[in-house]
Amino acid sequence: MIALPYWHVDAFSDRAFAGNQAAVIPLKEWLPDDILQAIAEENNFAETAFVVKDDSGAADWELRWFTPTEEVQLCGHATLASGHVLLARDGGDSVNFRTRKAGLLEVRRSDAGYELGLPLIQTAPEPWDEAAALLRKPPREVWRNHTGYHVFLYADEAELSALAPDLRGLEKLGNDQFICTAPGTATDVVSRVFVPGGGVDEDSVTGSAHAVLTHFWAERLGQEQFTAHQASKRGGTLTCRREGDRAWLGGACVTVVEGQFYLPHSAG
Repeated sequence: MIALPYWHVDAFSDRAFAGNQAAVIPLKEWLPDDILQAIAEENNFAETAFVVKDDSGAADWELRWFTPTEEVQLCGHATLASGHVLLARDGGDSVNFRTRKAGLLEVRRSDAGYELGLPLIQTAPEPWDEAAALLRKPPREVWRNHTGYHVFLYADEAELSALAPDLRGLEKLGNDQFICTAPGTATDVVSRVFVPGGGVDEDSVTGSAHAVLTHFWAERLGQEQFTAHQASKRGGTLTCRREGDRAWLGGACVTVVEGQFYLPHSAG
């Protein structure tokens, strides 16, 4: 058997059993993609993050993310979880990652626990009547980005909490994020994020969605920093700060499990 170091982390939460779950597995070298996918399927979390030391000199680590069904181009909470694991294990104040599609990402220690720097994702006003109808409550505005991120603005937190979308209908529209948001009560803004086409009907806390919301709400609020809460069943609270072309997301992480993931020798 081959033993791989393994961490299960609740990201964007200061307590266990909240935030968004991620598995983090550092590797000495990349395993075949079908083995990475099988490990992620076995974990059955929204994402499993794999990291390998980056020999190119561009970053500290290479980073890839897998859902139970596919590799994804960007995942915020599993990046935060990876930073949490590596900084706790190896020390230091920051760690950076080279990714295949999202460029260089960084996790820093901060007063909130950590700050995660993601590319800022901008949207523009554009109607999408089919998606709005499937949300079963007409949004006040629709803002879209054709890389798969769409914002639906609601009047208040109560209206957002009452949403009961047609998830199977949204699933047919593709592997997109349907980011529903409103002004918050305990925080500046609140959101719920549906990704049924990616196998996640409602995500717990979505870092990439807040890379979208950081620009959206910074423009609307007229301020570069604000607080946010993702009102899923598990829930998560974070800070969002716009700085140049980056969205800096602040939050805590909690390690729930540390151990080993066993592979048969034939898999390695």
